[in-house]
Amino acid sequence: MDTDHAYKIALVQMACSPEPARNLERATARVREAARAGARVVCLPELFLSPYFCQREDARCFDLAEPIPGPTTGAMGALGRETGAVIIVPLFEKRGPGLYHNSLVVIDADGSIAGRYRKMHIPDDPSYYEKYYFTPGDLGFTAWKTHHGCVGTLICWDQWYPEAARMAALAGAEVIFYPTAIGWHPAEKASEGARQFDAWRTVQRGHAVANGVYVA
Repeated sequence: MDTDHAYKIALVQMACSPEPARNLERATARVREAARAGARVVCLPELFLSPYFCQREDARCFDLAEPIPGPTTGAMGALGRETGAVIIVPLFEKRGPGLYHNSLVVIDADGSIAGRYRKMHIPDDPSYYEKYYFTPGDLGFTAWKTHHGCVGTLICWDQWYPEAARMAALAGAEVIFYPTAIGWHPAEKASEGARQFDAWRTVQRGHAVANGVYVA
């Protein structure tokens, strides 16, 4: 990246309660805090409006989904205008009857929706039953020009696939963001945690080095 075009980013980590309204308030406070500290692009966690519900298959969880545009994109659009920051907002998207995605929107600094991404790689393992909830994305891998730079966005498990990072970089991404809700299975942390963390860090570095971009 040209150092004359350098800008600060912020990655929000937060505990999520069962109450979406409370999580939205908490995320709003974190975005404001980051913007006051000089962040021009702020990324929220994957599915930040609730705890990670894919640990079980429960039809009641579909009530957490919302359309795009919808109430959360409206609130975050107002926050983008207020702070002048670009905000990456992951959401459980209700696209239509029986059709749901693990998605995100990029809110530009003027409050408009600069882009939308739907998670392409959907895991289905014990305690990660995402295929029960999410249809694979159909919008491809790309990047969006914003007021503060060109950002690429992928989600969580997408991080293990080099083709996704390459296509985002070819679309012009200066930074590729991977909002993520989980780290490792608690039962595996003692025996496998260090090895899993090293593998994750290595693949992320590989995306950055191979494509000449920052990865966050």
